[in-house]
Amino acid sequence: MNFRFLHAADLHLDTPFSHLTGVPELVARELREASLQAFAALIDTALAEEVAFVVIAGDVYDGSVRGVRAQLAFRDGLQRLSDAGIKTFVAYGNHDPVQEGWSAIDSFPEGVTIFPADAVATIPVEIDGLQVATVSGISYAKAATTDNLALRFEPAKGRGFHVAVLHTNVGGHADHAGYSPCTLDDLRASGHHYWALGHIHRRQALSGGAPHVVYPGNLQGRSTKPSEQGPKGALIVEVSGTTVSETRFVPLDRVRFETVEAEIDDRSLEGLEQALVDAAAEQLHLADGSSVVLRGVIRGRGALHDDLAGHDRRLDLLQRLRDLAPLTVPFVWWDRLEWHTRPSVDLADRYGGDDFVADLLRAAAVVSEGAPEPVTLAATDGGRRRITKASVAADPRLGWAPEIGAEYRNWLGDLVPLADDPELWDEAVTTALDLLLEGED
Repeated sequence: MNFRFLHAADLHLDTPFSHLTGVPELVARELREASLQAFAALIDTALAEEVAFVVIAGDVYDGSVRGVRAQLAFRDGLQRLSDAGIKTFVAYGNHDPVQEGWSAIDSFPEGVTIFPADAVATIPVEIDGLQVATVSGISYAKAATTDNLALRFEPAKGRGFHVAVLHTNVGGHADHAGYSPCTLDDLRASGHHYWALGHIHRRQALSGGAPHVVYPGNLQGRSTKPSEQGPKGALIVEVSGTTVSETRFVPLDRVRFETVEAEIDDRSLEGLEQALVDAAAEQLHLADGSSVVLRGVIRGRGALHDDLAGHDRRLDLLQRLRDLAPLTVPFVWWDRLEWHTRPSVDLADRYGGDDFVADLLRAAAVVSEGAPEPVTLAATDGGRRRITKASVAADPRLGWAPEIGAEYRNWLGDLVPLADDPELWDEAVTTALDLLLEGED
């Protein structure tokens, strides 16, 4: 039998967005409501898609101090699903463990399963009297759960498609705490067809089959951290028999966090401002009805580095961008600007010098086959040795003396294949040059 279910995780209902300060009232209000509105959209999607069931893999709430309105909104949403005959399966995670925190809910609607913390529970799912699936899961008892809960899942058995629900850090993901750590092999060993995971906020499939191991990401972004950026929502999983035929991501967020970048190279202040305004407009368009909170990153080398070097001038530009951005829903709010610029420099003048900067520029030119003259470096015999692509490829060490240091002996040889990618090559040379010039300053 064909059916579909919805997989969500990390709702963090009523998340406070405490890192965003000094925002206008409209922005503050929309941020306060964003997680609850995203959850309401999740319920709407489950009803519209006529899913057989919904699984929520942990962190329903943002912490042990669970707000009243978050708990009541969660209960009311599950009631809507129950009224439509849609089952819900919930495993609590490190933000909302079973034994910690206060609950305002005495009982959940019919058809809602809250997985216990003392053992894995398995619930059958029937459609028209036929068992089509089982859903197994376990909740956290306490926030600091470092046991490998995946090992508690018994081998899947019985009819239908087998789903396992767990809040976990698979493979020791560095951006998230190591709660209930496990490995992919641990998950594969249980024989479940689909592992509905939570805890990692970046949407990703760790295994695309046998079994499917999937993080849907969080429901609503919470900051401009890389894992919190981009569209957020839930997954619709299409099942045919015991096979996943399709997974569809459905964006449900109401406020989207993004990063935009702009270069100062050969730009006036007006040009830089317009580039940032255009980037903000594009992000608002891509958000398709959601509001956008932006982090701007300014890079490049040019006169604007000196012109905008003062803290007050950079703050003035940030305020100017805020003034130009729309403050109606959907809004654009500039959270901050980060500056990674460098002063302008006459590379032609530095190329002819006799310092390390000149060596870098000339060696880079040789490797990229653009040098007007040979590059020479000291050799072990006290003389000078000409550097070309051929000689670098043939002898990466170039006869350099030991006192130069092992970390430098192979760098020119490593640059030869790098130069085959012009964009990456330019970035590497620019980064090296910036670091050298910064050292001079």
